[in-house]
Amino acid sequence: MKRITVHDVAAQAGVSLATVDRVLNGRRGVSEAMSQRVHSTIDRLGFTRDHYAASLATSRRHRFVFVLPQPDGNSFMHALHDGVLAQRPVFMARRIQLTVQAYPAFQAAALARLLDRIDRQQTDGVAVVAVDAPRVRAALEALHARGVAVITLVSDVATRGAASGRLHCIAIDNVAAGRVAGSLIGRFNARRRGRVAAIAGKLTLRDHSERLLGFSQVIGQEHAQLELLPPLEGLDDGQATGAIVRRLLDAHPDLVGLYSIGAGNRGIIEALEQSGRQHDIVVVGHELTPHTRAALLRGAFDAVLHQSVEGEIATAVEALRAVADGDTGHVPEPIRIDIFMRDNV
Repeated sequence: MKRITVHDVAAQAGVSLATVDRVLNGRRGVSEAMSQRVHSTIDRLGFTRDHYAASLATSRRHRFVFVLPQPDGNSFMHALHDGVLAQRPVFMARRIQLTVQAYPAFQAAALARLLDRIDRQQTDGVAVVAVDAPRVRAALEALHARGVAVITLVSDVATRGAASGRLHCIAIDNVAAGRVAGSLIGRFNARRRGRVAAIAGKLTLRDHSERLLGFSQVIGQEHAQLELLPPLEGLDDGQATGAIVRRLLDAHPDLVGLYSIGAGNRGIIEALEQSGRQHDIVVVGHELTPHTRAALLRGAFDAVLHQSVEGEIATAVEALRAVADGDTGHVPEPIRIDIFMRDNV
């Protein structure tokens, strides 16, 4: 019995192969009516997708590199590294090879040097957790000019359209995330006056600076009872961040809110619990890890904003594949901001 192929589906549905591909991959750019027609044809013909056969048919193997900060004590970056490595066998079956290259966190010059060494003959696409610095932007532009598909992941750079080097950013809306944190801290402190603090890893990371922007907007515009202190940087390091929190607690007895923009949450938890003020200060952080989950359950944290590592990796790979294949109409799916409290962890 003849095997049903995507060519059969396209012919029977009266659409192009590109339209069938978009429907199968759940990408945008197809009307609801057209999508229903393709799905009806798939059901009628009994088409079963074979990723491996589809990849073989293109006679092409994709080689993608994830350029990530060295995780050190950053639980989220550990999860990102581990997530890429865990998904390698899945994508290998689709003729997509994933590798990881790491650079020292926050070090723009080291990141730029790594990007400069990437060889077009060995790499089709790069997903990079970026540091927003001129040297990095120049390296991304050069990489793009060498014919490598480039997207940013988690943290973006300032862009000037396609000339910027990167074509997509796979990340949550970080300004919105900061606004959510501001709304939570502001509403939980609706009947209290006092000061609130925000601790970033480093504000040269665009995701951290954008979160601070959203947070500052909400606190400044909607919660006049609260005074936002100047932002601080803890380099996503638990010890450094913990020391910052201890100084804040000593200097500001009226501290009522704390927004942990980046990592270093173990230091924050330890400092708050040692002070005995963990139930008096509203704390919102990022990424549901074993440490932040335990902090939620104990009441040291009030809310955690989370992004799916697995979802970001899969979305990044699909975006790289589309760019590498010349699909200029591909629009990556947005990354959702999840909110966890002790009631739903």
